[in-house]
Amino acid sequence: MKVSGKIALVTGAAQGLGKAFAAALLENGAKVLICDVNSETGEATLKTFQEKYGENNVMFVRADVTSQAQMEAVFHQVRERFGGLDIMSNNAGIVGEASDVWEKTVDVNLKGVIRGTNLALDLMRQDKGGRGGVIINTASIAGVMPVRGFEVYTATKHGIVGFTRSWAENPLCLDNGVRMNALCPSMADTTLVPRDAADFVKYYENHGLMSPEYVAEGFMDLIQDDSKNGAVLKMMQKVGKVYMEY
Repeated sequence: MKVSGKIALVTGAAQGLGKAFAAALLENGAKVLICDVNSETGEATLKTFQEKYGENNVMFVRADVTSQAQMEAVFHQVRERFGGLDIMSNNAGIVGEASDVWEKTVDVNLKGVIRGTNLALDLMRQDKGGRGGVIINTASIAGVMPVRGFEVYTATKHGIVGFTRSWAENPLCLDNGVRMNALCPSMADTTLVPRDAADFVKYYENHGLMSPEYVAEGFMDLIQDDSKNGAVLKMMQKVGKVYMEY
């Protein structure tokens, strides 16, 4: 897909990977709606993007991916402001394993991706007046391997991979011009990374940390390569980009 002139929506885009994804899209000529639950950081990111890419090319909407009503409003705004949707990045995610937060991890990481995908498909489907498009779901290296001590997080990321691959083979997508891929980065230098966990510190030492901008290169590959549908892209600092084979 040629990104220039396309319309994109990125969740969890106030900072970290989502911000890098939005920047890459804007740099390549897309119009982008960024949404995040963090209003203060989101507004600051919006200001930075508008100064660099123009006020008419980017907008920010505060939204929680666990809320159906709020996400429906986001999709309504991207349609009203920009005229549709061509690229969807379901990127919002959290880490939380304790008894009082694990359900929120499932709600954000897995149910948020399912909700965003369903709403994006509704806008993209050619049989409903859409133009087709591509949906990129941010999973993790934890979506294709076990991660000790982060069992709930790992389960949600495995779920994203299975969900994405299954939808990619569904005739509803295939017949309506919609591709769907999963991005599985290893540790990236973002606030989501639990730097004080012993297992993760060991992992950093052995494998290193990727920059969000490097991960965004893989994100853009999954968008721009029209042959990629149901693809699962692993990204690791010392290995590079590796497409899973099933």
